[in-house]
Parts: sequence; C-alpha cells; structure tokens
Amino acid sequence: MRLNKHLILWSSLGSLALLMWSAYEENVLQDWRGIQTEYRRRLSAEQEAEFHVQLRQIVVPSLGVADRCVSCHLGMAPGVEAIDGDRLFGAHADIPHDPAELGCTTCHGGQGRATAGADAHGDVDHWPEPMLPARFSSAGCGTCHTHLAIPSIDQVDRELALLERHDCLACHRLDGRGGTFRPGRAAGMEGPDLSRVGLTGFSPDWYEGHSAEHRAASEGPWRHSFAAIPEAPRRAIETYLRTRVGAPDLVEAKALFHSMGCRGCHSVGGVGGNDGPDLTAEGLLDPGRLDFTHVPGEHTVANWLAEHFRSPAKVVPGSQMPVLGLGEEQIETLTLYLLSLRRRTSSEAEWPLDRVRAERLDQREFSTDSQTLYRTFCAACHGPNGEGMRYPGMAAFPAIGNPEFLAVASDDFLRKNIQRGRPGRRMPAWGDKEGGLRSQEIEAIIGHLRTLGGDAGPAADQRPARWADGDLDMGESLFTRHCAGCHDKAGQGLEGPALANPNLLDSATDTYLFETIRRGRLGTSMPAFGRPSTLRPALTDAEIESIVTFLRTWEMRL
Repeated sequence: MRLNKHLILWSSLGSLALLMWSAYEENVLQDWRGIQTEYRRRLSAEQEAEFHVQLRQIVVPSLGVADRCVSCHLGMAPGVEAIDGDRLFGAHADIPHDPAELGCTTCHGGQGRATAGADAHGDVDHWPEPMLPARFSSAGCGTCHTHLAIPSIDQVDRELALLERHDCLACHRLDGRGGTFRPGRAAGMEGPDLSRVGLTGFSPDWYEGHSAEHRAASEGPWRHSFAAIPEAPRRAIETYLRTRVGAPDLVEAKALFHSMGCRGCHSVGGVGGNDGPDLTAEGLLDPGRLDFTHVPGEHTVANWLAEHFRSPAKVVPGSQMPVLGLGEEQIETLTLYLLSLRRRTSSEAEWPLDRVRAERLDQREFSTDSQTLYRTFCAACHGPNGEGMRYPGMAAFPAIGNPEFLAVASDDFLRKNIQRGRPGRRMPAWGDKEGGLRSQEIEAIIGHLRTLGGDAGPAADQRPARWADGDLDMGESLFTRHCAGCHDKAGQGLEGPALANPNLLDSATDTYLFETIRRGRLGTSMPAFGRPSTLRPALTDAEIESIVTFLRTWEMRL
C-alpha cells in the first residue's frame, strides 16, 4: 500500500511538472512571442500601448484557409504597421491582391495552422506541401491563375524588342523598367505602369489616341518619344502586353515550356500528349512519396524536378524522357513553371477570369500563332527548326522542316499525318485525340513547316494516288539490299522511320514515295538513290517504281 501511494504521488508530481513546463513553453518560449516582443520594442510609446502580443491569423472560409503566418510576419498582418526593410516586419511585396483576402498558404504552401517556424514552413516529415522556396514564390500564382495565350520564348523576346525599339519605355514602366528621363528631358514617366495590363486590359483604340496626342504636341514626350508604328509590330506589342500579369518570371517560364515541345508528350490542363505523365498538378508533388536516392542535395520537390531535367532515367529508372541537354538557367526556369502547376479544386465563384476562360471557354494557355504551336507540340521530337532530333538510345526523329521532304510532301499528306499520327510510334494522332489540336491549329503548323522549308512544296501531280506497277520481286530485292539497313527488313524502322505503318502508307501517294527515294533527304542519312555515289550506281526510275510497288504490299498485310 505504501509503495502504491509513492507511485501515485511521484507520477502526479511528474505530470504536474510536465503540464507546467508545457504551459511555460507555450506562453513564454514560443518564437512568435519573442518576435512580437521585438516588434513592440521598435514601436513608439503610443503605438506600443495599442499593440498586444497574441496569436494572429487570417481566415478565409471560402478557400478553407486559416493561416497563422502573420503571427511572425507582422508587417503583413491586417491592421499592423509594417516596418520597411525588415524580413519579418516588412509589408508584403506589391501584388494585384490583398494578401488578407487569400491568406498565405494559398500561394506559398506550408502549414498555416502551425505556430513554430519549421512546422509552418512545412519543413517537417510527412507534411505533403512544404512552402515554396523564395526564389520560386511566383509559382504560387498557378494555384488560381491560368495565364492564357503565352507565346514561345522567341516570340516573347521579339515582341519585347519591338516594344523597346518603339520607345514605349520612355513613358511607361514595365516589370520594374522604363519611365526614365532622357537627355534634354525629352521623355519621362508620363503613362501608366503596364506591368499588369494583361489583367486590367487596355483600350483597343490606344494607338489612335496616342497618334492624336503626337500630332497635337509640339514639345515633350508626345512629340519626341512617339512615332508611327506599322500594324504588324503594333499587333505584336499588343500580344506581348496581354502577357503582362505582374509575374514576369513565371510568364517567361511558361513561354520557355511552350518552346521545348513538352506538350508533345505531356498533357497540361487536358491539352497535350499522353506519352508521358500528366503535369497538371506536378507542382503539388508530395516530397514524402518521391525517390531521392539519386538526387543530391536537399530532399525538396524543386531539387527533385531540377535533377530530373538533368538526367530523367537516373532519377526515375526506366523513364522514356530523353536527356534534353538543358543549361542550368533553363532548368531553373522550367522548374519554376512545373512548381506553378498546382491548380486546386475550389468553388468556381473564387476562380479568376483567366481560369474561367481556360476551363469553361476552352481558351488556350499557349498562343495560337504558327511558331508557338509548332514549338509547343512538335519541337521536342522534330527540332526547334524542323531539323529532326536524335537522343541517346532512341531512333532518330524525322526532319520535317527539311526542304527535300517538303518539296514532295503535300499539305494533305502533312495534314493526315498530324491528324492520325503514327500507330506504334511516339507520334500521337493530334486531330483524333481529346486534348489534341484543332483543325485551324493543324493548318497553322503546316504553314509554319512551309516557312521552315523555304516555302518548298510539291509540284502539281496529275497522276492518281496509286500508280506504281513495277516488278515486285525486283522491288523486294532492291529494298533488302539498299533500304533494310535503316528501315528494317520488315519495315519496322531502325535508323530510318518505320515504313510498314498503316497511316504512312495510307496518306502517302506513290509519287511521294517515288520522289523521296529518288531525291533523298539532304542533311540526313537518307541518300538520293536517283543519283550515283561512290558506293553504288543510281537506281533507274523502273527500279524505284519497283521498290514502291513492294512497299505497297505491306498495306495488305497490316
């Protein structure tokens, strides 16, 4: 009995001590209390009397947000005076929204209800959504926004150069630049800041208004810094301005993504290929479920994505994604874009206009000019300029911008190949799949290919689609001798493309096949068999016709 009393007494005292320590830690030792005490010390006597050390939070029921981040980041708390230049006590960076209307974790990630630093930032085991690294903070815009009609990075650069060349920055600020006085005070900050004009919009008759001001002025910026702008560059400048949404680094990241051909294999928002994983929610990857075995450095999603860009198969064994040979700056930029792919399910009443236009009105996230369409869907396999691509361990991808190819490929042939794809190959049927290309987009890509090939096109052909009637045995023998080494004896493709492909044989005319064999493909491993070489004599027209006749036999076998 005495032993039990001692056991109860000392266990009670231990429990009381533990409770007292927990209360002391909670009410005295918490980091946020020290931070708020330091903040109060910096206030004037009058302000200090009004400031109370307490937990602060932003609650947004419609978004399911209850964030206590402002208990430490006091300069961002509603009703609290910010102290400029201080990391914790400074105001939030200028953004189009009031941070109090969205909370903190909506954009930045992290664990909003936590009150300790590491916990709040999500740098703890098993928390699925750590805070975005500071250098990638603009990726948070992707939680709600779906920026539309973003062109390729080349287009962005060209459009910016036009805007600078026409001296728009003499009077306007844009992403922190411009609006500066020139020698002789010829120009200065006269017009509005254009950094978010893609969100606010601009008058469709702005040019007419500017021209009227220019004609009426005799001195100053209107006279010296504005001049007539031809229609083509004016439209390009307008396209650029529509992409200015206050997050320039994210727009450039998306533009780079639209230059790499990534949608050829990956779908984003339901649009793109399905050869690779859907990337729509790639920014919400759970670090606890990623394999960091071959990823040096910190175990973060950003670090995993960057290493995957450098060496996909090392990070994900068996990955079919090729090594793209990207520079570190490109890797950093693409990592930013992938982290921005973090669209959340929320009430449509909370959606910004761009997301409504994308998800309900089917407006494109990429620009639909011909170059951007080609770069977005085709460049990864066929090269930025149609020169074809070769990746280690993969068959070479065709050079579809090759003038020799375009000189024999009709628009109808190109159209059918884009629409139907190549079954069994990595070329999807872009016109037949959900999330593929629209008919006008396919026509635009065909037009771009013609431009890449120097506007080359086939001469009018009066012959029927199937006219070859050569010697079948001779054709098979010649194919085995001259063609099988690159195209495989059964036509399944090796160095050269697969010729025993139903879509190719259906869309290709005999003239196309005949001329391709006769003319070859300059700059590729496909020789011109109609001309002699040091290794073989030229094939006669009858011999080439016999090879075409043999190729046609595969149509009956497939």
